[in-house]
Amino acid sequence: MSGILDGKRILITGVLMESSIAFHTAKLAQEQGAEVILTAFPRPTLTERIAKRLPKPAKVIELDVTNTEHLDRLEGLVRAELGGLDGVVHSIGFAPQDALGGNFLNTPFESVATAMHVSAFSLKSLTMACRPLMGSGSSVVGLTFDAQFAWPQYDWMGPAKAALEATSRYLARDLGPENIRCNLISAGPLGSMAAKSIPGFADLAGVWDDRSPLKWDMSDPEPAGRGVVALLSDWFPMTTGEIVHVDGGLHAIGA
Repeated sequence: MSGILDGKRILITGVLMESSIAFHTAKLAQEQGAEVILTAFPRPTLTERIAKRLPKPAKVIELDVTNTEHLDRLEGLVRAELGGLDGVVHSIGFAPQDALGGNFLNTPFESVATAMHVSAFSLKSLTMACRPLMGSGSSVVGLTFDAQFAWPQYDWMGPAKAALEATSRYLARDLGPENIRCNLISAGPLGSMAAKSIPGFADLAGVWDDRSPLKWDMSDPEPAGRGVVALLSDWFPMTTGEIVHVDGGLHAIGA
């Protein structure tokens, strides 16, 4: 039986650890029949080592999404490797330490600007860099952390994720005429490298212990990866501008 991504070519960013959503997305995508290419920054060699744990080999391209030269060369590098793309996964987020951990009121604009550029504007930058490679039916999928609420310790990453969510909707609007979809997965907290960079992360994760209807496992990124793969597939041909929650149902619970 063929997989739901059989024959598709997918670019995936953010594979830094085997415990990341991006790694499990790449693994599941390969298992579902896709050809996968990875991007990495700032340590491509780390991603190359992690990529060896995937079911099949995957080329790694260095890509700093804030670097215009890197973005400009991406099309040629991917075209030489895969010929084109059917899907793009945005799994990129960063905020300086002074923008996290309870420092919201004192964070300088320079740090906020960095968080916005890397975590939100980069969805547009990456998508536009890949746009010439994508045809009708292609799918862009990003990862967010529910920006409807103010979370403990998350601080300026919250507004950055809100900007990411708005950016996804505008991309859905403007790329819809080309039949290119743009959606997000809103995952619950996971013990990823990004999470470990947030001071007091346990306070945020503890919310799930108290409120999630389905028991949430912070050590299991596969459900979120499955959500990404589903949105990359042809099973959601008329879904765009959407945020699909893979969070154990916590988003639906008030208290």
